[in-house]
Amino acid sequence: MIETKKYIHLIIEASRDAGLKIMEVYSSDDFDVQQKDDNSPLTRADTLAHKAIMKKLGTTPFPVLSEEGKDIPFDERKNWETYWCIDPLDGTKEFVKKNGEFTVNIALIHESKPVLGVVYAPVLDKLYFGGIGHGAYMSKDMDAEDELEFIENETDKVRIVVSRSHLNEETENYIKKFDQVETVPMGSSLKFMLIAESKADIYPRFGPTMEWDTAAAHAILKAMGLEVINIDGNSPLRYNKENLRNPYFLVKS
Repeated sequence: MIETKKYIHLIIEASRDAGLKIMEVYSSDDFDVQQKDDNSPLTRADTLAHKAIMKKLGTTPFPVLSEEGKDIPFDERKNWETYWCIDPLDGTKEFVKKNGEFTVNIALIHESKPVLGVVYAPVLDKLYFGGIGHGAYMSKDMDAEDELEFIENETDKVRIVVSRSHLNEETENYIKKFDQVETVPMGSSLKFMLIAESKADIYPRFGPTMEWDTAAAHAILKAMGLEVINIDGNSPLRYNKENLRNPYFLVKS
């Protein structure tokens, strides 16, 4: 197993550096919003955050797969045993809306599994990180007081996380399966972190996501003993596939 502990502080620093760049744009009037091929927005903050992260990760021996550099051929990356999977600005729609629900995501993938991750929400100044064998935390240090531990919901009401920007009919149909439900809307990878903080019980995703959208949060949940499961196959999400799009998935406590 790869030694991940020595990279924890590096990715925390990288996420905070990216957060500073994002906040510079966030507090300005110049987002420079463009449309990507899938019609999702791209801003100046995405680009600046990507450069900040690459400056730190460039000191490591591992290649990087990023939303801002996703065109690496599968013939090249299929031989990667260990690599970084990053989304410099997850939740660009929330960024443009200025509601604060966006994150910086950095994950280390080893043998197709996320083994280390950080999710940083710069507006909220919330930093989540975790790795297999290290536990998961909501802080800057591996302090026992800040360790995340899932607490079971003892009420009859099921708390289901829904996307702030992508609620669809399939999700609504899934919600209808439960008698007593409270929906908890949220943007970006913070949806996963609602599970990590025991503020929600289930996160079903019936919509398109890419590997960099889930990898960092998946690593944090795995460190807590939780999983992100392919709804159809009932198996954990795998990474560095030829097609980088995720299947529909479910996070359930």
